[in-house]
Amino acid sequence: MKPLHLLKAAALGAVLAAAAGSSAVAQEYTFKFHHFLGAKSPANTKMLEPWARQVEENSGGRVKIEIFPSMTLGGRPPELIQQARDGVVDLIWAVNGYTPGLFPRTEVFELPFVYVNNIKATNLAMYDMFESDLKQEYKGLEVMFLHVHAGQAFHMRDKPVHTPADVEGLKLRIPTRTGAWVIEALGAAPTAMPVPELPQALQKGVVDGALIPWEIIPPLKIQEQTKYQIEGFNETRFGTTTFQVSMNKARWDGLPADIQKAFRDASGRDWWGKVGEIWRASDDFGIKVATDAGNEHIVLTKEQTEAFREKLEPVVQRWIKEVSPQGIGGARLVEQARDLIAKNGGGN
Repeated sequence: MKPLHLLKAAALGAVLAAAAGSSAVAQEYTFKFHHFLGAKSPANTKMLEPWARQVEENSGGRVKIEIFPSMTLGGRPPELIQQARDGVVDLIWAVNGYTPGLFPRTEVFELPFVYVNNIKATNLAMYDMFESDLKQEYKGLEVMFLHVHAGQAFHMRDKPVHTPADVEGLKLRIPTRTGAWVIEALGAAPTAMPVPELPQALQKGVVDGALIPWEIIPPLKIQEQTKYQIEGFNETRFGTTTFQVSMNKARWDGLPADIQKAFRDASGRDWWGKVGEIWRASDDFGIKVATDAGNEHIVLTKEQTEAFREKLEPVVQRWIKEVSPQGIGGARLVEQARDLIAKNGGGN
């Protein structure tokens, strides 16, 4: 019979061996997830990290997703899509509009007064149109989910905005080509740049303001560079921006069915809707940060908002004409997007 201490040592060795085996399983599939905002941004802490942890849980510990915020793996935000397509990274969260014209069908959801004020309804509408209309333009990628933010609102350094005439001749930052068309339709000059570059541009007077949502105020301290935040009646915004979380397609195709299911189960229709709720809450928090800092939150009247609607209708028509040569039925997509947003509860 073996001495007790030897038996204990053998048992401990078995436990350690089992733990080592468990650790090996936990790292069976490791993914590098790259994006452009900071680790403390609401997008990272409230959306991307919870999603990644859910995938890991769904996999029974076989998946590990390592998140690299703030472009820490190199490059600039407009390069994220290509990084994923080339397999430089496994997963990305990116702004579609940083690569203009690459996702023309999805752009329909960015248009002013196609998107009005309901993030959740818009995300669900994108989900409902994805297989039939949007998927074909995501070549080289496997989309986990798409979403929009709360929509473009005016953040102004030192000039309030009440009418379209108030922005004529100004320089405004926007990340997308549809946003640039909004600014041009208002008689202002669009200035494209990734959002992390905005605070310095405001501080130096490179731009007079920007069209962005409220949620970005805290992580970039926009309240320190602006005096006014302006939106339309009933939280109406002047277009929005589309985002994607996507995986390199070859990496996806090489995964076994059960690991793919771990990702899919974390990225279903309910999650697309939940992302809308997350962004709405973050947006509400953002405007509170600005007003607590002494900024003025201007909400336009119905009549003032309608003046912007009339001024921006040509943007929708411009988009329809722009995508037509590509064989895209823009008018049909506009109608379908509006109908599905209304059906999903965003008919305001």
